[in-house]
Amino acid sequence: MSTTPIKIVGASALAAALAVAVSRPRTVGRLVRCLVARAAGASAYAPLPPPQKVKVAVCQLNVTADKAQNLQTAKKAIQDAAAQGAKLVVLPEMWNCPYSNDSFPTYAEDIEGANSISVDMLSAAAAETGVTLIAGSIPERCGGRLYNTCCVFSSRGELLAKHRKVHLFDIDIPGKITFKESLTLSPGPGPTVVDTEAGRLGIGICYDIRFPELAQLYAARGCQVLVYPGAFNMTTGPVHWELLARARAVDNQIFVITCSPARNPSSSYQAWGHSTVVGPFAEILATTDHDPTIIYADMDYSQLAERRANMPLVQQKRYDLYALLDKTL
Repeated sequence: MSTTPIKIVGASALAAALAVAVSRPRTVGRLVRCLVARAAGASAYAPLPPPQKVKVAVCQLNVTADKAQNLQTAKKAIQDAAAQGAKLVVLPEMWNCPYSNDSFPTYAEDIEGANSISVDMLSAAAAETGVTLIAGSIPERCGGRLYNTCCVFSSRGELLAKHRKVHLFDIDIPGKITFKESLTLSPGPGPTVVDTEAGRLGIGICYDIRFPELAQLYAARGCQVLVYPGAFNMTTGPVHWELLARARAVDNQIFVITCSPARNPSSSYQAWGHSTVVGPFAEILATTDHDPTIIYADMDYSQLAERRANMPLVQQKRYDLYALLDKTL
């Protein structure tokens, strides 16, 4: 079956799609479902009824080369967040190991195997505290490959989903920073949407936030919140970290959470920090600097409908000129 994107032009994208559906029914079917839903002002997926409000805790953790210490730090943060009434807890990217290509193979775990000490701790902590846990990311070993993987746990400690980083962090800014995750890591297979007690969430990891199509896809699938554990650096962080979070929020009229490690002066990779929660009007609900801390915010999901009614972007889009094709359906 061909998966080449279809070029739709003319006055009616939907009519054009139907006109070629005979030759490419499955591919076109995916496009048509998205177009029909969006033309009606709805998402392609109807989410589970979310709670009206959710208190989120974003844990900006100090990460060291001591894995056992990192696990204890994360466990305590989850417990502290729950004690403050948080129902959704978020950890940062690569919280159990230093962020380096040398460290990823050494610290990697078989997440679905019997000996993943990180997963065991996370599952137990979620069940003990009764929180929905977006467990940052850790290096995952699977089938001879390594992935940058985020696990999502229910309040009963169940592993609900895994998101493997889709867009690998390969950059070269002369005189500033050069890093290539692709030297050790493999890209994930696609987007991750997960229904939780805290609502429908779309998961991305760090560099994934730079690609607006992924966020648009999550919004089209009915997500209330986009969650990005990340570790921006001292070059891109000051200019892009908050900008990208607010852009993804306002483009899609959705809540966005970014969670960074704290800045560790002894680390070879210096994280920017500044974990942030952004509302659907691009307003900053909570943020911090670069030190270890936990920030809290109340996300009122009724604001999603309110903002979309105030500014009905979905209904105002020109689907006769462009459309987002979800190839994963």
